[in-house]
Amino acid sequence: MNADTGLLVVCLCAEWCHVCCDYQSSFAQVKAAIQADHPQAQFVWIDIEDEADLLYPLDVDDFPTLLIAVADAPRFFGPITPQPQTLERLVRSAAGDASAKVLADPVLHAAVARLRGRV
Repeated sequence: MNADTGLLVVCLCAEWCHVCCDYQSSFAQVKAAIQADHPQAQFVWIDIEDEADLLYPLDVDDFPTLLIAVADAPRFFGPITPQPQTLERLVRSAAGDASAKVLADPVLHAAVARLRGRV
């Protein structure tokens, strides 16, 4: 599967988090920039409290936390600084590097599968 059809970018946040509320516009801005080059890329914003069942047993301690997958392979999972440049650099790196390391955590693989089934 190529990156255009397999790129999934999920931002895990909470509605009560002021940083997350401010970050939503940056997420939308980067989504538009990436989809200009990768129109099939999927960007999903998930409130971890509203979707706790979907995410269980993923542990999200810091906001914003990002999950990036290509096809069924998670490539990045962790908190990031809330700057659009950081997000765009991470996403473009994952989309453009077919040899990037796949995270081996089975919990992440299961989460990607559940998220793919939802979007």
